[in-house]
Amino acid sequence: MINVIAVDDEPLALKLVVSYIEKTPELILLGSFENPLEAAAFVPGSDTQLIFIDIQMPDLSGVEFTRSMLKGPKVIFTTAFEKYAIEGFRLEVVDYLLKPFSYEEFLKAVHKAERLIKLEKNIPVKIEANNEFLFLKSDYKIRRINFNDILYIEGLKEYVKVFTISDPKPVLSLTSLKLLETKLPSDKFMRVHRSFIVNLQRIDTIARSRIIFGKTYIPVSDQYKDKFQEYLDKNFL
Repeated sequence: MINVIAVDDEPLALKLVVSYIEKTPELILLGSFENPLEAAAFVPGSDTQLIFIDIQMPDLSGVEFTRSMLKGPKVIFTTAFEKYAIEGFRLEVVDYLLKPFSYEEFLKAVHKAERLIKLEKNIPVKIEANNEFLFLKSDYKIRRINFNDILYIEGLKEYVKVFTISDPKPVLSLTSLKLLETKLPSDKFMRVHRSFIVNLQRIDTIARSRIIFGKTYIPVSDQYKDKFQEYLDKNFL
């Protein structure tokens, strides 16, 4: 969660930013201010981590406000004027939202600020595994393998062979079939033999407990037969 305040001398503009903050789960609104001097007095004794602030305001501009904070909260400028973009860059503000901005633009700026705050706190940023591809080391290179391109994978003693639709030559990689299985999306791939994993979406023909890929016949062993049959039953007409 990120503690934020909003500062804008225009009531309607301030109301919009506040509404965006309140609909964003990771943000906690500590206060909203039409007077930048009141905001400047509030920040030092608070736990403010992020400030949304207009630039052109009486008494104290957003630029002056930011300069006065030294190493304080992160700042996102909200302004109707592009001419302050360079100044924002010099002040190392997180982002520069040009009015009128959408909630999508607002949210992108929030996520950028969130990453920076986590980095400063040494909080690891969680990187989610994707459902489209993985990288494999092969022949002193790192190869990107798209899941949709995979036909099947054969496990050898210390290597795996990944057979794809885009290359007649399999990708050879020094890893185990067991480890690779944990990296593959379970809704797309299934282990059918101690030496084979198949792409369920690429299966065209099955004959006598064997999956046929061109001239290759992959056996479905007794250990995995029930699970494979369950998959067939769910998709059988």
